[in-house]
Amino acid sequence: MPIAFEPDALRARLRPLAAATTLAPEEQAYRRFYGLPMPDVVRTQLGYFKVAHYRIAAQVWWPEQPPKATLLLLHGYYDHMGLYRHVLEWALGMGFAVLACDLPGHGLSSGAQASIDDFAEYQLVLQGLLAQAVALQLPSPWHLCGQSTGGAILLDYLLTGAPLAAVGETILLAPLVRPYAWGRSKLSYQLLSPFVKQIPRRFSANSTDLAFLDFIQRDPLQSRRLPVAWVGALARWVKMIEQAPRSLRSPLIVQGEADLTVDWRYNLKVLQDKFTNPEVLLLPEARHHLANESLALRQRYFAFLSQRLG
Repeated sequence: MPIAFEPDALRARLRPLAAATTLAPEEQAYRRFYGLPMPDVVRTQLGYFKVAHYRIAAQVWWPEQPPKATLLLLHGYYDHMGLYRHVLEWALGMGFAVLACDLPGHGLSSGAQASIDDFAEYQLVLQGLLAQAVALQLPSPWHLCGQSTGGAILLDYLLTGAPLAAVGETILLAPLVRPYAWGRSKLSYQLLSPFVKQIPRRFSANSTDLAFLDFIQRDPLQSRRLPVAWVGALARWVKMIEQAPRSLRSPLIVQGEADLTVDWRYNLKVLQDKFTNPEVLLLPEARHHLANESLALRQRYFAFLSQRLG
């Protein structure tokens, strides 16, 4: 598949989200490439907001009818907004407005590629996204949804922040606490960090959807490197979150039992200890990238979520 849009040209065309238009040909090409709903189907805006020294790319979509709630969506590590059309289409079908952003160093946002100095920076981004929901006058409740690292950001917010009254349910898709084989990863970090800044990324079979696995290899917004700094930031965050106090919140957790990206058994124990009666849906066949799992698996967890958010 040829690259149908130029990421740098699109970044240069972005305007503040509240003032964004949808007429630029670079934006149309971007939406076609990732199969996102086009402006002739739904009302949508693509732009940016500023957080610290980052320019964070963000998008908002409105359903055909006046929205009854809003879904704030955070993607996983190495991901970006363009890969979340299935979650987007489900949310629009539920009558929700959807607000999403690319994390620093991901997608169309600025920052060192796929890196972060401290996970606290992710909380600043989430606060910025919540501020955009206010500025855009998006209706409450604001349901939160995060895949993997996006889920880690949300559980951090629930455990260590002060969730706004407008926040409704929280959906955690294969949430990250510890990654798979975390002990080995930490040892590698300790050995390598004094000498190297990044190592080659290894693409994994993190979905049973073969078309998605093929597409991701040719996605122009994918990083091909794993920055060592990100692993260090993760190590400090894991220690902090494991010591965080309990929350009275009860998130909705969807987890694949064939997931070899996160240590899901350990992670579920942590989440069940940190939250009050979280609802957990286990999918025996599902791998890590639940937002892009097979149609049958997506239908199962979307039905579970629809019953609770309907």
